Amino acid sequence: MTTIDRRIIEFIQGHHVLTLATCTGRQPYCASLFYAYLEEENVFAFTSDAATRHLSEALQNPAVAGAIVLETKTVGLIRGLQFQGMLFRPDKELTRHARRAYLRRFPFAILRGTPLWTLRPTFLKYTDNRLGFGKKIIVTL
Repeated sequence: MTTIDRRIIEFIQGHHVLTLATCTGRQPYCASLFYAYLEEENVFAFTSDAATRHLSEALQNPAVAGAIVLETKTVGLIRGLQFQGMLFRPDKELTRHARRAYLRRFPFAILRGTPLWTLRPTFLKYTDNRLGFGKKIIVTL
């Protein structure tokens, strides 16, 4: 099992919105989602209605990509994560764990009642200019 660099984990845990990119029929699309990250399972958990464009596309083609970024005007502080992964509906055990983590982070989500989804990254590219201009840490899982 490949180990994910601790700096990547801390970056993921320090943020709460990711951009999810999907593609079907040669037409790309993206959406912003609140997420909770489950480190032990290495999955992002989020809720979204299956009727949304991003979910309906991901159900047709579960291979997705995305990004998490830190907004800053200071070039030396730029940090961001780009990833590829697979979207899936979690099994019962993972659903319980992921739902708890998601609701701890976003308690208002309980009112929506939308389905829970998980995304397991298969490739991570983390850029951190604090380590040197353009420094990247790449992990293939």
